[in-house]
Amino acid sequence: MDCKHATRLLSQSLDRELALRQRLGLQLHLLLCDACTQFFRQLSLLRQAVRQLSSRVEHDESLKLSDAARTRIAEVLAIDGRSSSETGLQPGKDGN
Repeated sequence: MDCKHATRLLSQSLDRELALRQRLGLQLHLLLCDACTQFFRQLSLLRQAVRQLSSRVEHDESLKLSDAARTRIAEVLAIDGRSSSETGLQPGKDGN
């Protein structure tokens, strides 16, 4: 397994469980490759930092939308939804 494949698997392992063969190959590669081991440590550190930050943001009342802001957003979305139904397009589905 080369480093490119190993880093791809390391990233994928954050989102899904790898197959046994992939896990074993990755573990063997990490035993032999200091660069990928360091990448894995950095990836783990970033994931931990993002979890801590998201937890703080989630509980920070100063970052919550006001009721007025929520209403304005809902109104804009409703208008956008009506105009897109007239054109046959779905919001966010412009083909790009």
